[in-house]
Amino acid sequence: MFHNVELLPLLMRGAGVTLRLAAESIVAALIVSFVIGMARGSKSLMLRKAALVFVEFFRGTSLLVQLFFLYFIFPLYGVQLSAEVTAVIGLGLNLGAYGSEIVRSAIESIDAGQVEAARSLSLPRWITFRKVVLPQAVIIMLPSFGNLAIEIVKATSLVSLITIPELTFNGQSLVYSTGQTSLIWADVLVLYLLINTPLNLLVLWAERRAGRFRGASRGV
Repeated sequence: MFHNVELLPLLMRGAGVTLRLAAESIVAALIVSFVIGMARGSKSLMLRKAALVFVEFFRGTSLLVQLFFLYFIFPLYGVQLSAEVTAVIGLGLNLGAYGSEIVRSAIESIDAGQVEAARSLSLPRWITFRKVVLPQAVIIMLPSFGNLAIEIVKATSLVSLITIPELTFNGQSLVYSTGQTSLIWADVLVLYLLINTPLNLLVLWAERRAGRFRGASRGV
């Protein structure tokens, strides 16, 4: 499968860094997604507008430029971030902006009649959200969040440009030191595929589960 086993340890170390960064960034993106997604559906006009500005800014500007801004510009104003912290914050904010739309649309897709029924039973708004809306919305979100996780893994390749020795960075280093351009990049491609295959399978499972849920909901 791999073309040069002697060079594999450095690539595997890079893959380990990629996995760690991806896991941390996925957690950060999920937090941002829920906070901003719920703010988008808030009754407060100020919150809705602020969330919209956030989403439009991070979706409308380059992730790479955002990473450069955090890593190179913030220190000029006394905010020094390590490369890995910069990567997690940058990926979390950028992909979280996309994830917030997943959260918002999933919540809005829940039948309003269920919410009204819960309120007719005098259930508090938060309990209604936690017990009625959120469990159903999460099932709907799963496939899209699976795809978002895959995008985060692929986006980690950009952090090589802020000197993090992840898979792409180590692959580039080996290309410079050995000159084996095509073989090394082929191995890097295989490693990314191995990382993302379990996530792809998770997305397929989530899509089937969400499909069954939607079918059951329509049948009620």
